[in-house]
Amino acid sequence: MTDAEYVSIWMRPEGATYGRKPAYSRAQITEAAIRIADAEGLEAATMRRIAAEIGAGAMSLYRYVPSRDNLIELMVDRLQGEIDVEGMPSGDWRADLTRYADGLRAMWLRHPWIATVQRSLPSFGPNQLLVIERVMGALDPHVSIDENLALMAILNGYVEGAAREEISWAEEVRRSGLSESEWMARSGPYVEQLLKSGEYPIFSRIVTEAHRFHLSRGDQFRYGLQRVLDCIATALPQAAESAMAAHREGPGEQAGAGC
Repeated sequence: MTDAEYVSIWMRPEGATYGRKPAYSRAQITEAAIRIADAEGLEAATMRRIAAEIGAGAMSLYRYVPSRDNLIELMVDRLQGEIDVEGMPSGDWRADLTRYADGLRAMWLRHPWIATVQRSLPSFGPNQLLVIERVMGALDPHVSIDENLALMAILNGYVEGAAREEISWAEEVRRSGLSESEWMARSGPYVEQLLKSGEYPIFSRIVTEAHRFHLSRGDQFRYGLQRVLDCIATALPQAAESAMAAHREGPGEQAGAGC
């Protein structure tokens, strides 16, 4: 399908095929596709495989979902619906963005195939639009729309980058057949050689002084997330930032130095 032929699935009426009552729904097709992708990867979620999953003819599914791009649009929007944005914006931008970031990361880890989706694919389905309205609404009272977009790009970039790293690491460990600790131990002799060389002082400090590698994946993520939110705070008007000071300086937290 060329760009000129592409039509968003959200512009196509559902089930309007020659007056016949639809035997299936887009939701059924989407759920089947996600189950297959979760188990075997995105490439396994073909129309033929989905049809077998729901007991339909492969060609008949094209009446409901005309193209592969349309199918992926439906799948991605369905996953956006897993992110809990109920009650946002709450008036506490930092709490809202923290909850959103945790939810986005959790969604990626539940469905690691999302990392293979072409992110420039047009979408703007109902779930994605709800996330945009609720999450960007947290910063909307404080910054311009351009600043809001830039700050959300920073936040989304951090979350997606961290999730991709977790997914990639888990896949590497799985392929190796080793546990995570065994995988790390395998590199021990080489790391020891590097340390003894004295040629890499920063790397040596990472190995001997950095505490983040002793944290769980979740704690590592939250540590970095707090730094990102500290950066976002520097772009907000002083009044909004002062209202959030307790969140930065609560027990166990230290105010960040900004971006």
